[in-house]
Amino acid sequence: MVLEQPGKPLVLREVSKPKPGRGQLLARIQTCAVCRTDLHIVDGELPNPKLPLIPGHQIVSRIEEIGESVQGFSVDERVGIPWLGWTDGECSYCRSSRENLCDRARFTGYTVDGGYADFTVADARFCFRLPDEYDDVDVAPLLCAGMLGYRSYRKTGDAHRVGIYGFGNAAHLIAQIAIYQGREIFAFTRPGDKMGQEGARSSGAKWAGGSDEIPPEKLDAAIIFAPVGALVPAALRALAKGGIVVCGGIHMSDIPSFPYADLWSERVICSVANLTRRDGEEFLKIAPRVPVRTKTETFSLEEANTALEKFRSGKLKGTPVLLISER
Repeated sequence: MVLEQPGKPLVLREVSKPKPGRGQLLARIQTCAVCRTDLHIVDGELPNPKLPLIPGHQIVSRIEEIGESVQGFSVDERVGIPWLGWTDGECSYCRSSRENLCDRARFTGYTVDGGYADFTVADARFCFRLPDEYDDVDVAPLLCAGMLGYRSYRKTGDAHRVGIYGFGNAAHLIAQIAIYQGREIFAFTRPGDKMGQEGARSSGAKWAGGSDEIPPEKLDAAIIFAPVGALVPAALRALAKGGIVVCGGIHMSDIPSFPYADLWSERVICSVANLTRRDGEEFLKIAPRVPVRTKTETFSLEEANTALEKFRSGKLKGTPVLLISER
């Protein structure tokens, strides 16, 4: 499925089978989970995508061919291909363990072709071996919602009371780790979303309410997954002194002004940009121990536009996953 113009539906198009270059793998795609970031790209909310573009960056695949100089992988091995697809390894960010900030970074399904296809090529350095405990459908959402959510969660440090605004795919995954580690989760949904709030409580949240509510206890940290800038001042008002608000999305609407008093007392606002390979490796080690469980809805590759529309309108009950290997 190809994006030819932002704001337009994806087009099913035959493309030639790619060849792996030096350091690359050619992978036959089994499944590819659909992410909110895919929706931001398709809707034109993220600038300058490669066009035409094959979206998708939560790719579960089997290695079909190995390019020159690749070591440590074998044909038919299962690998995950995530959002971060390449960095230069030379800049000050890469040399200081901050490869997620590399100015020349390339991103799967955004600046290089991704997983809404039968095959893709990927830099072997940025591919992950996947836990055997998960099948091809259930592991796909871990490759972005899980990994990026985990980076957002790590930013909260040793916070005990953690608020999560936007209790969707990433929140559902990370809440399981937080509860496993003895943290208390306070879940914030759209105002009036009683079903979502009940779902959060059944998942172990200590409290669940609307994003327009103040929780019964002050939070040590808050993670905002919903792309709504107005939630930043709301989260600040819910924080204890010295707390942190982590903005976990790649896109967010403008943040409205707020009184300095809401930020004072050493409260902090920070964003999360992309992820590092360390984030992915750590997350894939801890996920099976919890174990982190995913909720999914499956679609054929030809139904990618349907999956995106359901994502856009909030009509999904789990992460949409495209089934590709059965085609």
